[in-house]
Amino acid sequence: MARRAAGGAPLSARAAAASPLPRRPPFPAPSCPLLLLLFLGAARIDALEIQRRFPSPTPTNNFALDGAAGTVYLAAVNRLYQLSGANLSLEAEAAVGPVADSPLCHAPQLPQASCEHPRRLTDNYNKILQLDPGQGLVVVCGSIYQGFCQLRRRGNISAVAVHFPPAAPPAQPVTVFPSMLNVAANHPNASTVGLVLPPAAGTGGSRLLVGATYTGYGSAFFPRNSSLEDHRFENTPEISIRSLDARGDLAKLFTFDLNPSDDNILKIKQSAKEQHKLGFVRAFLHPPDPQPGAQTYAYLALNSEARAGDKESQARSLLARICLPRGAGGDAKKLTESYIQLGLQCAGGAGRGDLYSRLVSVFPARERLFAVFERPQGALAARTAPAALCAFRFADVQAAIRAARNACFVDPAPDVVAVLDSVVQGTGPACERKLNIQLQPEQLDCGAAHLQHPLSILQPLKASPMFRAPGLSSVAVASVGNYTVVFLGTVSGRLLKINLNESMQVVSRRVVTVAYGEPVHHIMQFDPADPGYLYLMTSHQMARVKVAACAMHATCRDCVGAADAYCGWCALETRCTLQQDCANSSQPHFWTSASEGPGHCPTMTVLPAKIDVHQEYPGMILQISGSLPSLSGMEMACDYGNNIHTVARVPGPAYGHQIAYCNLLPRDQFPPFLPHQDHVTVEMFLRVNGQNIVRASFTIYDCSRVGQVYPHTACTSCLSAQWPCFWCIQQHACVSNQSRCEASSNPMNPQDCPQILPAALAPVPTGSSQSVPVHLANAAFFQGTALECSFGQEEIFEAVWVNESAVRCNQVVLHTTQKSQVFPLSLQLKGQPARFLDSPDPVTVEVYNCAMGSPDCSQCLGREDLGHQCVWSDGCRLRGTLQPLPGTCPAPEIRAIEPLSGPLDGGTLLTIRGRNLGRRFSDVAHSVWIGSVACEPLADRYTVSEEIVCATGPAPGAFSDVVTVNASKEGRSRERFSYVLPLVHALEPTMGPKAGGTRITIQGSDLHVGSELQVLVNGTEPCTELVGGRTITVAGERFHMVQNVSMAVHHIGREPTLCKVLNSTLITCPSPGALSNASAPVDFFLNGRAYADEAAVAEELLDPEEAQRGSRFRLDYLPDPQFSTAKREKWIKHHPGEPLTLVIHKEQDSLGLESHEYRVKIGQVSCDIQIVSERVIHCSVNESLGTAEGQLPITIQVGNFNQTIATLQLGGSETAIIVSIVICSILLLLSVVALFVFCTKSRRAERYWQKTLLQMEEMESQIREEIRKGFAELQTDMTDLTKELNRSQGIPFLEYKHFVTRTFFPKCSSLYEERYVLPSQTLNSQGSSTVPETHPLLGEWKIPESCRPNMEEGISLFSSLLNNKHFLIVFVHALEQQKDFAVRDRCSLASLLTIALHGKLEYYTGIMKELLVDLIDASAAKNPKLMLRRTESVVEKMLTNWMSICMYSCLRETVGEPFFLLLCAIKQQINKGSIDAITGKARYTLNEEWLLRENIEAKPRNLNVSFQGCGMDSLSVRAMDTDTLTQVKEKILEAFCKNVPYSQWPRAEDVDLEWFASSTQSYVLRDLDDTSVVEDGRKKLNTLAHYKIPEGASLAMSLTDKKDNTLGRVKDLDTEKYFHLVLPTDELTEPKKSHRQSHRKKVLPEIYLTRLLSTKGTLQKFLDDLFKAILSIREDKPPLAVKYFFDFLEEQAEKRGISDPDTLHIWKTNSLPLRFWVNILKNPQFVFDIDKTDHIDACLSVIAQAFIDACSISDLQLGKDSPTNKLLYAKEIPEYRKIVQRYYKQIHDMTPLSEQEMNAHLAEESRKYQNEFNTNVAMAEIYKYAKRYRTQIVAALEANPTARRTQLQHKFEQVVALMEDNIYECYSEA
Repeated sequence: MARRAAGGAPLSARAAAASPLPRRPPFPAPSCPLLLLLFLGAARIDALEIQRRFPSPTPTNNFALDGAAGTVYLAAVNRLYQLSGANLSLEAEAAVGPVADSPLCHAPQLPQASCEHPRRLTDNYNKILQLDPGQGLVVVCGSIYQGFCQLRRRGNISAVAVHFPPAAPPAQPVTVFPSMLNVAANHPNASTVGLVLPPAAGTGGSRLLVGATYTGYGSAFFPRNSSLEDHRFENTPEISIRSLDARGDLAKLFTFDLNPSDDNILKIKQSAKEQHKLGFVRAFLHPPDPQPGAQTYAYLALNSEARAGDKESQARSLLARICLPRGAGGDAKKLTESYIQLGLQCAGGAGRGDLYSRLVSVFPARERLFAVFERPQGALAARTAPAALCAFRFADVQAAIRAARNACFVDPAPDVVAVLDSVVQGTGPACERKLNIQLQPEQLDCGAAHLQHPLSILQPLKASPMFRAPGLSSVAVASVGNYTVVFLGTVSGRLLKINLNESMQVVSRRVVTVAYGEPVHHIMQFDPADPGYLYLMTSHQMARVKVAACAMHATCRDCVGAADAYCGWCALETRCTLQQDCANSSQPHFWTSASEGPGHCPTMTVLPAKIDVHQEYPGMILQISGSLPSLSGMEMACDYGNNIHTVARVPGPAYGHQIAYCNLLPRDQFPPFLPHQDHVTVEMFLRVNGQNIVRASFTIYDCSRVGQVYPHTACTSCLSAQWPCFWCIQQHACVSNQSRCEASSNPMNPQDCPQILPAALAPVPTGSSQSVPVHLANAAFFQGTALECSFGQEEIFEAVWVNESAVRCNQVVLHTTQKSQVFPLSLQLKGQPARFLDSPDPVTVEVYNCAMGSPDCSQCLGREDLGHQCVWSDGCRLRGTLQPLPGTCPAPEIRAIEPLSGPLDGGTLLTIRGRNLGRRFSDVAHSVWIGSVACEPLADRYTVSEEIVCATGPAPGAFSDVVTVNASKEGRSRERFSYVLPLVHALEPTMGPKAGGTRITIQGSDLHVGSELQVLVNGTEPCTELVGGRTITVAGERFHMVQNVSMAVHHIGREPTLCKVLNSTLITCPSPGALSNASAPVDFFLNGRAYADEAAVAEELLDPEEAQRGSRFRLDYLPDPQFSTAKREKWIKHHPGEPLTLVIHKEQDSLGLESHEYRVKIGQVSCDIQIVSERVIHCSVNESLGTAEGQLPITIQVGNFNQTIATLQLGGSETAIIVSIVICSILLLLSVVALFVFCTKSRRAERYWQKTLLQMEEMESQIREEIRKGFAELQTDMTDLTKELNRSQGIPFLEYKHFVTRTFFPKCSSLYEERYVLPSQTLNSQGSSTVPETHPLLGEWKIPESCRPNMEEGISLFSSLLNNKHFLIVFVHALEQQKDFAVRDRCSLASLLTIALHGKLEYYTGIMKELLVDLIDASAAKNPKLMLRRTESVVEKMLTNWMSICMYSCLRETVGEPFFLLLCAIKQQINKGSIDAITGKARYTLNEEWLLRENIEAKPRNLNVSFQGCGMDSLSVRAMDTDTLTQVKEKILEAFCKNVPYSQWPRAEDVDLEWFASSTQSYVLRDLDDTSVVEDGRKKLNTLAHYKIPEGASLAMSLTDKKDNTLGRVKDLDTEKYFHLVLPTDELTEPKKSHRQSHRKKVLPEIYLTRLLSTKGTLQKFLDDLFKAILSIREDKPPLAVKYFFDFLEEQAEKRGISDPDTLHIWKTNSLPLRFWVNILKNPQFVFDIDKTDHIDACLSVIAQAFIDACSISDLQLGKDSPTNKLLYAKEIPEYRKIVQRYYKQIHDMTPLSEQEMNAHLAEESRKYQNEFNTNVAMAEIYKYAKRYRTQIVAALEANPTARRTQLQHKFEQVVALMEDNIYECYSEA
């Protein structure tokens, strides 16, 4: 089901923007664009990376960065947040609104304030958020209380640092004035900027510069009412500097009295406020980090807004400057003394239309001020207002200010500067010359005491736009190397990054969506601690953006070519990084920047570049160029892949162009040549300090392969090859050394080669004998040599020499069953089929068959043009030599014409079908007529005899006539073609959207005519004819013009759904169905065209590629809701006529469904929904339900989702009651009374049942809630699981020899452990164990010395017999024919044979293949699908062993780690809950039979344990308070010994556990002691809770001196005497229990099955990783054995004609996944030295079953009664099956292995593990079988001809004679 838009708003609600756009009247023009608003999902990450986001539930206002503390302060409406800078996680927050307030009242902090106006709950919009690090303050000012400010604590934004006005009166009361409280603007939309200034001389604290828009009387912000009371004009100037000394006199806090003076404010005169509406953009210091003694300035960027109602008025962008004290403690200039402002103008050269007048955002760089300007377009186009980026030099600002002051006071110039007379402080004299005044530079910059006038420079500072784009809202700039990087935010929530070169030209641009539809705040700041990150704010989010995602570039050319100033190529690390992320990047040549260009990327050339495979080379020269540091002294090697390296070296230090020398890879490691190739390209890397830094390739060629690759042009290809090859004409070989040629005269050029000359040969009829002449060139050498003519593989004929340049192919007879077939002709040396004379231009012979492909006369005779000698005579036949030339054919037969009408203008394509429509096109050209009008045939669409397509000519008027075709004879059509005149009467609609897609209805007559219809609008655009279920509401505008709307979901969506237009602003769409649960992009189609809003079109200017990358809208799809009745029953009984109330339970989900979305029906009757909660729905039916059907389905519907949850069964009708009353009239009164009593009790029972039902529902909801919480906890813990698995010591793999013995002899594995491992473990004081004994096959052959000589000789002779293929096959077959030779004996024999022949695996493989062929023959005759299904024969066990040997390296290197992680995860997951020590059942499991179906509360206990063992002294161990003491010991041992193989662990019964309850008291903890509790006659095992061991208790574990085996293993205890967590269920005692207990026992345990799902979900990732490892192919180590064996199976199937793919799939599955992998999955102890408990074994059985189902091809038929081990993974099985099938296909697509390659691989496997096993022991065991069946073996040998010929039976008798020398006595002595 679709849940909600990714933006977060419920889809059932209007998905409109945060601040709705004003309603606009519809436009009548058809070209009006449509606007659609919907929330966006996450954007694609490109060259920028959004690292962290913090969402704000209320609109954001301001943010501030504390670089020293790494903190971000965020101010939003009514909220303040303190975030950590690195990950934007919340550290503290404070609520600052809403409050009761009125803009007409003084702030309540004013003691004398009284207000008669009503105060309303008002939101607090933040206006100033500034950091004062010197005083440890955060200045926070809001819009409430007339712009009131607070001083909050730095480091804890939730605390107020200084209470102002003071809460408690100090010694001297503080007098508070309104001007001290009215600091910021008091309206949400009025601008305010603030800046903390350093302290001036004589002051103890900082100062606050404030610029605030006037909101008093007369402004647009003043409340509309009759009051003239204005608290703003007198108390709040537009610009002011206020005291911020929180440590001094609080009476001066926020006052203007600084020096003291009242000239630190600028207030616009009341009369000028209408003309000077100031909107402030930003306040900043520059330079931010001045040199000591240098002058620092405070700047204000602002707009003087356009006057309302004046169309000619435009906004003016201003930059004002104020001087700050020079150095620490310098005197502060008065505001009026140093204030000066100048205009900023950003304009292009296209006149006023290219003027960007309004300032949006500024960012001060070191030398330039970057600013974004916009050209206001009014409210209608606010989102796409044209905007531009301009830059102004601070030096130009400085020069303009100095020139202006000079022009005002020294050399007056009225057109340059004027006193700012619009402010109160500007009243007074204008600019005038001061006599005898020489202005110093400081006075020119900052004014002086006698020059106290705020000035305004009249001429603006101009700049041209360097970048234009619509909707720009913010700017931030960084200087990186030679580049300037500009970040631009947009009103649609995007961030654009442009790179400018030194000339300020754009060289690259990238864009990323931060939050679609949310404007980016006009201030962005770089992280002070790490400039690699940029902080920005949208209307509801705070984001931390990494300035470059360099890692996305994989190569140096991509990295440097991207022209991203931040990114460069780190040469020695071969990755694209930021400069600070590359080691030694400050040194030259280590890091290549974008400014250096791709030409500086490291490259390498190899000399020689072409290597002859037969020639020796001393080494290779590597020419290295590009930006690389000197490689001298570094560890270098040449890396050829596949772990092949050779040493490389450089002669000495060098840069730029370096030379290195490298040894060529050894000849035996040359890569193999591919079939049909004479060369192989080798890619080589130069490896420096273990890292491949640059690559090159060279070619190894083999001239001798040219003839094999190009057998028909061997000589020509040899001499024209790109390698220096020579052709030896006598040897017919291509060589690289000419001296190897025997003949002296060999061709040197391709044209000199002996070759067949091309010739055109006439077509030949099939089956005729012909002599074919072949002309030759340069063939004198071969004259007289026996040649053969080859026309394909089996068509060989004798060739006779005519002369030295011609031969003749005699008596060539070729056959074909096709109309025509081309045979290639080549000449080959007789007796040498692979040697051909060259045929550079292939010579072919065409053979034709007249009887094929010519069903009528015209087609037959038309073949004459092809050279075919055919004649028509009751069919097409070959013309004899004496037959006359063919005559004419019958008249054309026209069977159909199409279309039947066309317009008078002609041009209709008329198709004529029939027979004998001409032999060739010339027969019908100009021969087709419609009455008297010609129809011109089209040559390219003519089909001989069958079809003519012609274009009709124009007709003089409407008429109808037949079509005639005249091809020597005339044929006429039965149908008539009509010329008509189409007429258009009406067109509807008359207008539509500009984007097109409107469906136009055209009404008229005869509009169906012609072969093709096309409608053009205005003669240009073709008009094309257009041929889930949850309601999504879409808001927008001008929807009334839309005819149809549809909604489609990408990737996972099913068919698009049709939407409904409600009105001009709303559309509702049913969400489409989906294929899976995921988040997917959504497109809306208006009139069939995909919608793109104006912002998207406009933003193509930002990044055209980004604009096309996908939809802006997303939907989240979640699983469908699940419903059931309260008691989950399927049948509900109901008596007609009674009211019906249903209680429906809904499973927990995240769909957020609302009550109106549910529909409940009983049959066709709606059930009125009364109560809807998150989990329960109540509905009732008041009308009577009909009884005609007797059964009515109860169905619940949500959108398109329907679920029938139960069936309502109606009782009998009232007729039966009436009949009963009539029959029993005597008992009428009694019946009425009884009925009344019965109804009363029934209603009471019904109410009681309803009440009980609700109670049960509540109880089950509580249980489900508990399960849900547990599941959430487990999912959280899953992410930490891999961290807890300590694999620092490696995975405890068993050695190969132990793996083999456990795999080959699984039935004896437990016996093997008991006999050879477990008893021999004796522990020393350190807790380690002694070395275990070895398996008999791994040790010495223990026989008495007296018997050894004869037995060794006999075994040696027997070994030679087993190495005879004939003997071994007869031997195996003879044993298998014996009825008493059981399956266990067969498996044992196969394993012993595998051990005995382990040193010759290639021979063993051959034997196995022959035996398998016999098995396949036997199975193919019966049911081939059953082959290899079980292991019932020797060869099947041999195959199992062979797979085990061949797959061991894959098991160890690829599968081992994910398998071990899965085992650890299972064990850890089981241990997270309670485990019954006796029954083994656990809270968390995958196996239903091992599920603990009780809700036993278990609390974790962290114990501090000391133990002198396994290399550690003390640890903190986590156990559960329900654990027995043995379970606790096992967990402690596992914690201490987790890095030690299990076979070396102490056992739980070998250690004692002691608890130190206090310094004087300690207790030895045991499972059973005198304190054990007895319940129901059974002793309960002691647990941690029983001993009341607290959290963090101290325990000591030590090796016991005296092993206590009185109890044995806990799980073997008698359940009649002992129990742990739950008492065993006893059916005999069940009737004794109360009804309530019995009912609980029957109902509730099933609820705990959901724990299986929670365990499965926790382990899912580990299981997926394991299955992917098993079913994937590593490129470096492909599974050669699997490929070889699967090819063998396919070959055998092909030989037997088995083409069923299912059969092959079953064979492959039975031979590898089920034969090997399932065995490993069930038996991890075969691979690892671990403890496999019974519970882990049960879980692995479920996993193995899932793997088996994944490999099966039959569909699983699952239902409610299916076992849970199949149901648990039923959802994942289809996906796993796809992985299996893909794996099989990848194996199939691998390059086939030759026998030599496989034998080499097997020989390597044998060599790798030679001498691991004692083959003599295996031989002796095999001989026991030979002795037992001696007679049958001898008989089989004598019956076999080959064995009899080689006298194998006699050799076998010799073995018996030698071995029978007291063998059994010797063994008994041994």
